[in-house]
Amino acid sequence: MEYQEAKEKFISTWGSLGTLWGINKAMAQIQALLFISTKPLSMEDIMEQLHISRGNTSMNLRQLMDWGIVTKELIPGERKEYFTTEKDVQELARIIAKERSRREIQPVVKVLKEVSSIRDDGTKKTQELIKQTKALYDLTETADAMLNKIVNQQQNWITKSLIKLIK
Repeated sequence: MEYQEAKEKFISTWGSLGTLWGINKAMAQIQALLFISTKPLSMEDIMEQLHISRGNTSMNLRQLMDWGIVTKELIPGERKEYFTTEKDVQELARIIAKERSRREIQPVVKVLKEVSSIRDDGTKKTQELIKQTKALYDLTETADAMLNKIVNQQQNWITKSLIKLIK
């Protein structure tokens, strides 16, 4: 396999995986292109290489910056904006996990806490609702706390051990 074919295959696969992680395909493809790029890319570079519109590129770059994955980089003497992404895979995973917790898990934890805290009117259905949502709340909160501990420990022994286990 030659470089261009491998590049296209990586970007396409990363784009497909992105949908599993809660981001759209174009957003993941832009991040993948920036990830393997040896230099910051302009919006025009990204549009040309991925064959996507200016609006799609602009919207997805903004979202990637909101996630903290992509940053603007100033190049002296250039008027265009250039973009780059985090190159450290472990740091990238940490940023994504933290953001997913904030966007997805925390709102669920809040709702589960609210629902499991309703007044117990003594009926079986109310008691079952409280019991089950409280159990789910406890599990979700514990899992999120564990994830946050791992995410907030940059390269600690737990992270290194988990990475070794995965390999």
